[in-house]
Amino acid sequence: MTLRVDGQVARVTLSRPEKLNGLTIDMLNGLTAAARHIASDNSIRVVVLSGEGDTFSTGLDFAAAGKDPARVVANFIPLPWLGTNGFQEACWAWRRLRIPVIALIHGRCYGGGLQLALAADFRFTTPDAEFSILEAKWGLIPDMSGSVTLSQLIGIDTAKRLTMTGEMFDGFYAKEIGLVTQVSADPEADAQELIDQILSRSPDSVAATKTLFDKAWSMVPRRAFGLERRLQLRLMRGANFAIARKAGIDKTEPQFKARSI
Repeated sequence: MTLRVDGQVARVTLSRPEKLNGLTIDMLNGLTAAARHIASDNSIRVVVLSGEGDTFSTGLDFAAAGKDPARVVANFIPLPWLGTNGFQEACWAWRRLRIPVIALIHGRCYGGGLQLALAADFRFTTPDAEFSILEAKWGLIPDMSGSVTLSQLIGIDTAKRLTMTGEMFDGFYAKEIGLVTQVSADPEADAQELIDQILSRSPDSVAATKTLFDKAWSMVPRRAFGLERRLQLRLMRGANFAIARKAGIDKTEPQFKARSI
């Protein structure tokens, strides 16, 4: 995989097209390392995940993983300070980031590749993309954070059916059930439109929004209201709130400082 930073946008690309971007242990560890690097750079405001070639990812490359069983076992060991193991962290690290993550999906998106895409905040895809929770084919379950991300996006009956059967479905059906954000012939252009909108807003309010909804979605109302108050007070004390407010009054383009949240 590769990581390239273009201004305020980090672009992470699965770059093993000759193997349909099948995920190896090195790639999974690289995804985690890339997420941590991005987290340490407050100037980065958006992440784009994509796959090189004709496919997003066909999931874990079992043949490659089987050549090094010791590393597979090591990646199953949970990291107590994070609550994930190596496989889960390769996906969940993107949800843990405080900035928006966008997945651009084309071609095949199976198994672990789908779980990586589900960990993004937004998913843009083509109509003819092919999706599958393919773990069923191997007698397994999705274990790279998919149980959590699926539950946040689709109904439990649909999640069970797709996971039990491993059935294939296209971009239109993915949109119908809420698995993707938008489906079109040019998902990259649609994603760029969203990126431009995000970059025009305060990086602090964008980060606070992601934190708010990721946490409040599963909170009881009382705790969610408390989180709203704490985040809002922090925003109101920050420089970017003053910049946004002044730009709104003056009807000028705001020049925001680096993210402080």
